Amino acid sequence: MSYSKKVINRIFSAVFIAFICITSAVFFCVACVLRICTAPFDPRRIVSNVFSAFWASVYIWVMPPWSVKVVGRQKLDMRKNYVFVSNHQSQLDILVLYRLLFPYRWVSKISVFRLPFVGWNMALNNGDIKLKRGDKESIKAMMAECEALLRKNISIFFFPEGTRSKDGRIGRFKPGAFLLAKKTGVDIQPIAICNTNKALPKHSLTFQGNTKMTVKVLDTIPFSRFRDMTPEKLADMTRTVIAGHVAGCRESA
Repeated sequence: MSYSKKVINRIFSAVFIAFICITSAVFFCVACVLRICTAPFDPRRIVSNVFSAFWASVYIWVMPPWSVKVVGRQKLDMRKNYVFVSNHQSQLDILVLYRLLFPYRWVSKISVFRLPFVGWNMALNNGDIKLKRGDKESIKAMMAECEALLRKNISIFFFPEGTRSKDGRIGRFKPGAFLLAKKTGVDIQPIAICNTNKALPKHSLTFQGNTKMTVKVLDTIPFSRFRDMTPEKLADMTRTVIAGHVAGCRESA
């Protein structure tokens, strides 16, 4: 990439980030009003989740170089809950995954909840779950909260790698999400994300050019299939399924 193109990308990225900051203040206020109005009859926070999906989608729509294709959304049943698991490539993954238009709670590191407006919305309106990495008490509290929510027919979304991939290749899956699926009898819903790292690489705030990103809803793994599997074996099996689809995206790119 030429020097002039890098400068243009950085300027454009700065303007885009400023746009996100300004509009997030407005969206956050609307989200708070919606949560107050719907709290008495919406325990799954479906309205708040759908509004957050619209909020996130705005930032994809206003970026002409980006496109997001969602494949297999029809496989999801709004009446059910799932343990969602996905590979993790970029900070954009959360925005892109909201395009599923399905209510779920995120498990996210505690620092994200301190972000003005976006983090506040996760805590106050969406009811997402905080995690302090490496803290045993925090992990224990997170697991207990997730188990309680799953038993209330609320879906939870995990990035079982625990961090973003450096090169798009999928790392080892930690067993926590799979232990919860076994304990609660909730089906696992694998999701494959492709090419978000090309739009926004790890450790960068400079957005790149034309990028076709894909979110693919894979076949649900029913509880009956993994009832007798260990969480570790289940994690490895799910990783293999997702990795196959991600590798296919790289080869066709």
